[in-house]
Formats: sequence, C-alpha cells, structure tokens
Amino acid sequence: MPRSSAEPSTEKPPSDERRQRNLCEKTRKSLIEKLDNWEDQKVWDEFYQTYWRLIFSVATKAGLTREEAFDVVQETIIAIARQVKKGQYDPRAGSFKAWLLQMTRWRILDVFRARKRQPSLGDQGDENSENANLAMDRLSHEKDNILEKVWDKEWRDNITFAALERVKTRVSPRQYQIFDCYVMKGWGVKKTAEVLGINAAQVYLAKHRVGALVKKEVQALEATML
Repeated sequence: MPRSSAEPSTEKPPSDERRQRNLCEKTRKSLIEKLDNWEDQKVWDEFYQTYWRLIFSVATKAGLTREEAFDVVQETIIAIARQVKKGQYDPRAGSFKAWLLQMTRWRILDVFRARKRQPSLGDQGDENSENANLAMDRLSHEKDNILEKVWDKEWRDNITFAALERVKTRVSPRQYQIFDCYVMKGWGVKKTAEVLGINAAQVYLAKHRVGALVKKEVQALEATML
C-alpha cells in the first residue's frame, strides 16, 4: 500500500554534507562522461573555454614559452579525452582538480624532455639542457611542489574568470559594463555613475543583479571542477 502523504517517513534524509558530496561527484562525473562524445562541439568548446587559461597560465609560470604553453593546453585536453574514452578516469579515485593538475604536469614535463633531446649548440645547448633538468626535477616532486602552489592560485582565479564569462552572456552589455567598472575595476559609485552617465541607484542595481549571478556561477563551477 502506498504511504500516506501525512505519514512520516522512517528514512533519515542525507546530511547536507553528504548531499553536497554526492552532488559534486555526480556533476563531476557527468562533465567527464560528456567528453566521451567527440561529435558534441558545444561540450568541447565549453570544456576548452573553462580550462585553457588555467592550463596555459600554469604552463608559462612553470617556465615554458607561450608557444609551448599552447601546445601543453592542446596536448592536455587531448590526453584527457583519450583517457575518458578508454574509461580510465574514476571520479572516486580523487578530485578532478588533482587529476587535471597531474595531466598538466605530465604534459609540461614532456616539453622539457623534448628540449633535452634537441641538438645542443655549444655551451648554450648545455645550459639549456641543465635548465631543463632542473625544471624537471622541480616539477617531478609532488611534495612541496611549487607547481601545486601556482595551480591553487590559478585555479581560484580561473573559476572567477569562467564565472564572469558565463554571466556576461546572460546579462545586457550595459549592466555588465556597470558591474565591471564598479566591482572589477573598483571605480566606486560616484565615478562609475559619472563616467557612464547613470545614477547611483542603477550602479547598485547592476552590482546586485550581476553579482548574484556571478556568485551562483562560482558555486556551480566549484561543484563541477573540484
């Protein structure tokens, strides 16, 4: 017999912490599984736009050139796609954040290994090879690794940037301009109103509306990306 709507349930609802943990794992797994669809350009574009700046910035800070860093971005995403396609990623084994860092680290190390294999040009070649060895040694040790410290900062910055980019497509250009001047550039109410030719109420309204959307997107990205 079906339970009456007035009859109390004997099942204990999951705690907020457990519910949030389950949601994070489900969302993260969903994101990774979507990458298995090689024909879904929209999914790939979203994944690329969400993570390329993070990977690129960390690669340059590790000592790579811009060209090498762009190669790392491409190779990292390709490697991720291949592992997902083979079913080699298990969200229960660790966080997506840590997995992406490891994938990026390996691609950066590949670049330094390639540098070592290049024909040396006298002393300059020896110096380049020595620098590559030092960089590889520094990046290979996970404990107290400087790359992890850079990764944590860039990760937080990337979440904020990605949230702003998503919100920008959902509000009017005028509202985002007001928010950007007042909040991001820190102009203050008076300067923002004077430069944009609006009143203080419009500044506060844009801050409230756009700010609320940014906060919501940051929370959603954190749930997906951690």
